[in-house]
Amino acid sequence: MKITLNVWRQTGPNTPGKMTRYEMPDVNVDMSFLEMLDVLNERLIEKGEAPITFEHDCREGICGSCGFMINGKAHGGFPKTTVCQLHMRHYKDGDELFLEPWRAAAFPVVKDLMVDRTSFDRIIQAGGYISVPTGSAVDGNTILVPKSSSDRAMDAAQCIGCGACVAACPNASASLFTGAKIAHLNLLPQGQPEKMDRSLKMVTVMNEEMFGSCTNLRECEATCPKGISIENIAIMNRHFVEASLSHRPAAAEAGAG
Repeated sequence: MKITLNVWRQTGPNTPGKMTRYEMPDVNVDMSFLEMLDVLNERLIEKGEAPITFEHDCREGICGSCGFMINGKAHGGFPKTTVCQLHMRHYKDGDELFLEPWRAAAFPVVKDLMVDRTSFDRIIQAGGYISVPTGSAVDGNTILVPKSSSDRAMDAAQCIGCGACVAACPNASASLFTGAKIAHLNLLPQGQPEKMDRSLKMVTVMNEEMFGSCTNLRECEATCPKGISIENIAIMNRHFVEASLSHRPAAAEAGAG
């Protein structure tokens, strides 16, 4: 089938970008979206032109590397689907598609469809880990965890940090990402000793990275390829308030999303 692509081309973070039109007259419907771009890049290289830069790694919807806007929708707008898992059979012969990178101040464009998402890494570095010694492995039933808590923690752990929540939010808020990472650890026994510090530090860094505030528009939840619930934002806000009451100096520097 024939597909027309309009791709955002930008040689670097400090250079202006523009849409460039490419015709793909022989797209196989069984191709993934990234495989279709691979074919386009091979043709550009054969013609001596620069290939389109985009991120990818596992191509199994696990790593969170891929991701850009397709016709204004993060990952193409199909429910619980990353770009790498999106196939061309979802489109019709003759479709015209517009490909753009995530648009957010905290995600500056590196080149073409690739953005710098190291702001997410800095949020994780602020507290998205467990540093207390946990000792050797214990029997499975030694530490009892309510099933509701373990289910919610595992649901939050599905976040792959792709950035679609930020790209879809009109405020470019990272509250869903940060909330998922906080809830994942805070809801389990191993995360309890550092619960207060984690909540304060991760929210503080999220604000320092210039992400916007959450105004409950739920665009993040609707576009998340892993179906992360905005319940995690409520958990983040609740734990942040609890921590603020016992860590007033740090609270003055932060502010929940």
